[in-house]
Amino acid sequence: MDLKETTLEQSVVYEGGFLKVRRDTVALPDGKPAYREFIVHPGAVAILALTDDGQLVLERQFRYPAGRVFLEIPAGKIDPDEPRETTARRELLEETGYSAGRWTYLGTAWPCIGYANEEISYYLAEDLVLNERQLDEGEFLEVVRVPLEEAFRLSLTGDICDSKSLVGLYWLRAYLDGGLKGATL
Repeated sequence: MDLKETTLEQSVVYEGGFLKVRRDTVALPDGKPAYREFIVHPGAVAILALTDDGQLVLERQFRYPAGRVFLEIPAGKIDPDEPRETTARRELLEETGYSAGRWTYLGTAWPCIGYANEEISYYLAEDLVLNERQLDEGEFLEVVRVPLEEAFRLSLTGDICDSKSLVGLYWLRAYLDGGLKGATL
């Protein structure tokens, strides 16, 4: 069965400084028209920064849409024309102050396929060196280091509960157990 929908018309209904919202007209597989509304996102990276002594670098950050502080892995939006690997290196340094001597690509996931086109690429950062953080204007977060096994436990208790971090921890566990083959950069 052919499930593909064909775009007939694209329309931007909102454009902000970070996101756009589109309302497209599509032809369904049976030929009937329908509308698809979704968020256009520039893409993001997420970093699993692992210290030499087996601790994971995490962040505590207030997330306005959810109205609460989350414990999560470092991440950030891709700037226009910026390679994903460059974004990962930049975001790790800006948010945590760490740079990494060894990088491994773990995979890419689509966190909100029903209403956004966002892709998040995941990287393992190792051989960390602590420098000075370079937070963006208006960015407030606390950097914490948690033993890796404790981070895995926190993902099961709900203390780490955002999808980006959960996917990252799942893939990190699979990589460390030999079930996921990463690509060294």
